[in-house]
Amino acid sequence: MATETSVDYDRTKELTQFDDTKAGVKGLVDAGILNIPKIFVRPAEDLAAEELNSGHKNVEVPIIDISNIGDSIRRQEIVNEVKIASGEWGFFQVINHGIPLSVLDEMIEGIRLFNEQDLELKKELYSRDSAKKVKFHSNFDLYTSETVDWRDTLQLTFLDSDPDPSQMPSVCRFYFLISLKAAQDSRNQNISLDRSMYHQRKWLPFVGKSTMEYFKHMKKLGETLFELLSEALGLQADHLNSVGYSKGCSIVTHYYPPCPQPELTLGVRKHADAGILTMLLQNHIGGLQVLHNGQWFDIHPTRGGLVINIGDLLQVLSNDKFKSVKHRAISNHIGPRISVACFFSGHASLLDKPFGPIKKLISEANPPHYEEFLLKEYFAKFFSSSLDSKPPIDYYKL
Repeated sequence: MATETSVDYDRTKELTQFDDTKAGVKGLVDAGILNIPKIFVRPAEDLAAEELNSGHKNVEVPIIDISNIGDSIRRQEIVNEVKIASGEWGFFQVINHGIPLSVLDEMIEGIRLFNEQDLELKKELYSRDSAKKVKFHSNFDLYTSETVDWRDTLQLTFLDSDPDPSQMPSVCRFYFLISLKAAQDSRNQNISLDRSMYHQRKWLPFVGKSTMEYFKHMKKLGETLFELLSEALGLQADHLNSVGYSKGCSIVTHYYPPCPQPELTLGVRKHADAGILTMLLQNHIGGLQVLHNGQWFDIHPTRGGLVINIGDLLQVLSNDKFKSVKHRAISNHIGPRISVACFFSGHASLLDKPFGPIKKLISEANPPHYEEFLLKEYFAKFFSSSLDSKPPIDYYKL
């Protein structure tokens, strides 16, 4: 328990017991705990050093309206806004991006349904195997981190191809791909999407099209953002896309159950994203904070908005023109908070190729700030360490 001080405390045993349940953090909440296990409690020095509610309420990260992007004058204004936000904040929100609200709502609802289904079905996907493209777990760095974060995760990795729903495990297809539209369609036809329908697979015709629509929209928006970022760096619009940086992505979804002691733990510890670019969808419950000028600022959920942040690899590519900054998610008494992050890390074919600052951005007056490295070695460092350890980018700074 959170107040336990026994010298006989066995952290490894408690971690293993938690992992073996395959129930995640939600399993603890469902069990009715009133005090969080010790593995989730932040170190006393961390709790004493800061106030968890220190987010500034009166300052917002930049919000960029990307409608009318086809107009040359407006496009240049948007490029300038992206340039300033990426260089000063490393974060911004985009609105009027063209993705229908229904598509975003369907994804959030699908993640909720997946996490709130019967545990025995969810256990089928529980894994810590890095080779698996689809897996459910709680804290990828469970055994290496100093503290455990208050969240559960469903992860889908597609670095070399677009997702194919037919290749997903059945439990994942149902709960990840199910949509509000499917439910509405079923009600119109007097069909109940209950457990029996899950087993009979009668819901598949309703959900396949709308789910692939989500990926199509995210891929298209990602390509648009990479164009804007290329132009913001003074390059041709197709530069980053032509190399393949917008081709591969991982969809990492987080489910944050209500926490009985949110002041003692975090939903996600302070970290910077290791990839190139992150696009984040979140539900109405806040918690995301970004570190700016030494202070934590809240990123309030915007209806229909998507949070965009620069990853470490884009900071390298830009030779520090763009910033990858620390951020975190605080815990809350209410929930669940749900987020869906799309991490762009480049096509799998790039893993064995040299990676470093873009040559066109390097000059005698602006020498490279990083040595070249292989992406496969970079990601090996990331996945073999904890979220709060030394970031891989630091190994390559000159």
